[in-house]
Amino acid sequence: MFLYGYLGYMKKANISYTKNHLSELLHLVREGESVLIVDRKTPIAKIEPVTYSIRNHSAWLADKVRKGLLSEPRQKKTASPLAGWKPVRSATGADALDALNQDREDRV
Repeated sequence: MFLYGYLGYMKKANISYTKNHLSELLHLVREGESVLIVDRKTPIAKIEPVTYSIRNHSAWLADKVRKGLLSEPRQKKTASPLAGWKPVRSATGADALDALNQDREDRV
């Protein structure tokens, strides 16, 4: 077969085979295999399956933190930036348009 054999759990393919059979190698990767690309028995690249989806942002972040590419935030962010604000209560029967006009008149 085209592969040199196994390097642990990974299959190896040389550059010329990779160029001519990329679709076949990608099919193996889709099935969960990892493929090491070698140039004269020297590893130069590794093709491996993506274990998370783009939609799963938290898994992507966790993977980057585990690999040391990102760090955890220093402070946990609150559920909402407005969480500490108290809602404004209008007086009974007050009209929002009248309040806005009054505010604009006060600024002039």
